[in-house]
Amino acid sequence: MVELTQNNLSRNLFLNCIHEFSWGFGIAFHTTYAIIPLFLKKLGAPDAVIISVAGLFSILIAFPMLFSAVLGRNIRNIKKAVFWSHSVVLPPIFFAGFLFAFLAPTGPNAWMYYYACFIIYCLALGFIIPIWADFLSHVFPRKSRGHYLGISFAFNSIGGFVGGIIVKILLNSSVPFPKNFGWGFIIMGISLGLGIFAYVFYNVDKKSDKTSHKSLTEFWQDTKGIIRTHENFKRYLYSRIFITAHFPAMSLYAVYAQELFGFNISEAGVFVVLQVITFGVGSVISGKIGDRWGHKLAITFSFCGYLLAIAFTIFATSMFHVYAIFLSLGLGQGGFMPSAMNMVYEFAESRDSKTYMALIDTFLAPFVLLMIVGASVLNPIIGTRNLFMVLGGLIIIGLLQLIFRVKEPHLHPHKTSG
Repeated sequence: MVELTQNNLSRNLFLNCIHEFSWGFGIAFHTTYAIIPLFLKKLGAPDAVIISVAGLFSILIAFPMLFSAVLGRNIRNIKKAVFWSHSVVLPPIFFAGFLFAFLAPTGPNAWMYYYACFIIYCLALGFIIPIWADFLSHVFPRKSRGHYLGISFAFNSIGGFVGGIIVKILLNSSVPFPKNFGWGFIIMGISLGLGIFAYVFYNVDKKSDKTSHKSLTEFWQDTKGIIRTHENFKRYLYSRIFITAHFPAMSLYAVYAQELFGFNISEAGVFVVLQVITFGVGSVISGKIGDRWGHKLAITFSFCGYLLAIAFTIFATSMFHVYAIFLSLGLGQGGFMPSAMNMVYEFAESRDSKTYMALIDTFLAPFVLLMIVGASVLNPIIGTRNLFMVLGGLIIIGLLQLIFRVKEPHLHPHKTSG
């Protein structure tokens, strides 16, 4: 394996910051916690569809992950693979953009046109993620990966901050609905494309060129071996089951707050700005916590941010509390990115990180669906505020399991047989 020099690492960090800034800026126009739920509500989508947004996002991402890991098991040129796999997200975004910016469909079924694009977009993201996770292991060293990813994801939040300001300006402009959202999607597609182009210039170690060929049978044997024997990884998965309660909560924050306080839809831009400010802070803090004390502690910090967002929602009496919801959410999401990625690398050790990444999301997908269906059924029966209490209780259960049953993976490596 050819080791990367410090100059190579500095170049990769610079490029990764450009990539993350571009994606943070673009995704500010398409957030699952504010923009998409409010867009669907204004298009007249049913409440159950709105509740499903964040959870469906996670489920659809999970579907192609194992397929992606299977296809990518023998990748030789990881840079080319990550470039072309990322490119598949652009068509649905540009299609939605041109549809709503120029044709501007309205009426009771207009939300379905967007929803179809959303589904394709999510599936494309799921295909990307295992390859992207593997790529990052080739461009940053394990011992300081948390530091590098923390800085990179902080630039994602800076991009999101700028994007959030543009979102507010766009939604406050004279551009009528839904054309304003359509133009936002077009801007998003251009920004994502610029971020993808940055991959061309990375320095990558050469270990992928020397990976031994793995047959499909060997891949499935390795996967079954992980499921059967990696007890600490399984305990981590069990704890994450309860924390999937975060997904229906995330889809409801903006809609519930708007029902309480009746704010203008352009406030979504403010929510994006607030979220990305603490996203950047959470990314840096989580990376440093993980490198120093372990990534289990870092991801626990992240999930506490999710719980805090629910607490502010339950006790919200003013717009100050609404802003606090999105500040807490950003802290949790920012902390999650570097810690979750590094948990995958530490569970995988020298094994295929793509497989571990795919297993996590594939395993959790049915439980995310269960949370969405359960929340959709309970919401009209017990009310949204009480639903948030139930979801917060489930997250607490998951946090307790994570704290007391899951061991720091780098301190307790998996002993494989043979």
